[in-house]
Amino acid sequence: MSTETLADFPARASDKLRYGDTDAQGHVNNAVFSTFLETARTELLYAAAEGDEAILDPDCGFVIVRLELDYVAEVLWPGSVDMGTRVVKVGSSSVTLDQTVFQADKVVARARSVMVQVNLASRKPQALSERAKARLEALI
Repeated sequence: MSTETLADFPARASDKLRYGDTDAQGHVNNAVFSTFLETARTELLYAAAEGDEAILDPDCGFVIVRLELDYVAEVLWPGSVDMGTRVVKVGSSSVTLDQTVFQADKVVARARSVMVQVNLASRKPQALSERAKARLEALI
């Protein structure tokens, strides 16, 4: 049994559950979990902290190249979920993230994803700047 809490993660986000997220069994559909993870990843990689630059380099975007998702418990509507994210590894153009989804402080899912920075014009991987690497490494 995991004793992991949201406080164990340097980056945190939350999402409100919608009735439309539920399936025929009355719990949040498994596909919606990917949306929770996306919310947390994009807030980390694209949104700049107040007075700080975004991690993303100019003229670039991040694409997801791998997602491993383990469902731990069902999520029920109504309510909200919280997501914790930490960096596991920083590569030359990629970053590996560990994420955990919580509902009412209970772990409901765990994921590992690999994101690659790509140049928007060439659509090819672009090396992370030293500034971006330093910002990401601070989240390990």
